[in-house]
Amino acid sequence: MIKALIARDVCRGLTGAAWLPIAFFLLVAALMPFAIGPDAKLLSRIAPGVLWISALTAALLPVERLIEPDRTDGVLDQLFLHGVAEESMGFAKIAAHWMTFGPLLLVAAIPASALLAMDGSSLARTELALAIGTPGLASLAVAIAAVTAGLPRAGSLAGLLLLPLAVPLLIFAAADAYLLEMAISLLLTAGAPFVAGAAIRASRT
Repeated sequence: MIKALIARDVCRGLTGAAWLPIAFFLLVAALMPFAIGPDAKLLSRIAPGVLWISALTAALLPVERLIEPDRTDGVLDQLFLHGVAEESMGFAKIAAHWMTFGPLLLVAAIPASALLAMDGSSLARTELALAIGTPGLASLAVAIAAVTAGLPRAGSLAGLLLLPLAVPLLIFAAADAYLLEMAISLLLTAGAPFVAGAAIRASRT
């Protein structure tokens, strides 16, 4: 059942709006040289931070479609009736969201790095930081999507919750503190299914 839920969400994501966050990610990178000028040294220096801020803001775009459609359609209730725990639903949503978000983001970082005049070593460090941090970012997005599901203006509320909570990932990623970033990402990945599960359970009562 969990594998089927992951496969369904991955297929739905890749054939639906999964490309919008990646397009937004590239758009932010493309606009940055116009905003601060064509100075290659300056662009290269700020590029890792720009890519991470782009990733954080791009993560907000799919939040409203991660949990709310299945909650509204009764899919989550049906899964519960079939014996699937809410925490397992949360884990499946996180896994599917990362599969449709993380790898595409890593690929999109390559053309974005060219727009920001990044050299090879800087790109490699940023790719490593994104590979470590995107599971935590996807987990955080799903947990917040579950908490805000059904609330008015859920998208705006999700932004207010996600961005501050993602700051530790941004700080350690920008500082190339990979072990600390990994610890934060693992903490988010481990805790998010329980937060999402509790929120899904509360939405049924």
